[in-house]
Amino acid sequence: MPQTKIVFFDIDGTLIDMQAKKITPKMLETLHRLQDRGIKICIATGRSPMVLPKIDGVAFDAYLTFNGSLCYDRKGVIFSNPIPHKDVVRFIQNAAALGRPVCVSTRDRLAANGTDTDLTDYFFMPVADDFDAVCAEDIYQLMLGCRPKDYPALLDGAPGAKIAAWWDRAVDVIPAGGGKGIGIEKMLAYYGLDKAEALAFGDGNNDREMLQAVGTGVAMENGSPELKAIADEICGPVYEDGIYHYCADKGLI
Repeated sequence: MPQTKIVFFDIDGTLIDMQAKKITPKMLETLHRLQDRGIKICIATGRSPMVLPKIDGVAFDAYLTFNGSLCYDRKGVIFSNPIPHKDVVRFIQNAAALGRPVCVSTRDRLAANGTDTDLTDYFFMPVADDFDAVCAEDIYQLMLGCRPKDYPALLDGAPGAKIAAWWDRAVDVIPAGGGKGIGIEKMLAYYGLDKAEALAFGDGNNDREMLQAVGTGVAMENGSPELKAIADEICGPVYEDGIYHYCADKGLI
């Protein structure tokens, strides 16, 4: 097995238990020990850069945000892939026809044109008076509450957008040519690393492409059945420090 040189971590349900909402001491130890062995540690999330968790004492080597649409490290941007403006406009119109408010994400701001229970439960979205002006900027991701049956109507006439969902009541909308898998490909090329040297941990359906873009894709035991079906391996659940035990068993820490 090739030596692991980089590890990608989803956040919610993977790095951090969604119920406890904080990193465990064992997971913190895992991150430190990986770096001590010269292995790069990277966040790979649907979140925007503004809402990444602050983990005391840990400086990640790189960040894959917006499900791969914006990737960067301490030196600067590695990959930037906003949603085409015309598709942002059409998607918002489609959502309005379904009575659904939308939140748009630039690199530095979240702005919503309304709210509903699903969107609020997904994440707190500030309603913006200047929503239209924000939409004129580069939009990396949209978020809205909906159900799987709504996907075709939402995507109608917006070929430059696609849905990345890990929950059945809300979705992230990203560029059609994007995704965590594309982001990882760009990051591996940037660091001059081979796919076989990369490891990734995830729990949701939006992690499918990520697990397939690395040499070893590991699904959390608490992950979705669909993700576990395509994963190379499965580790213990997040609430039992599954990643720590996996890394220890594989001699990574």
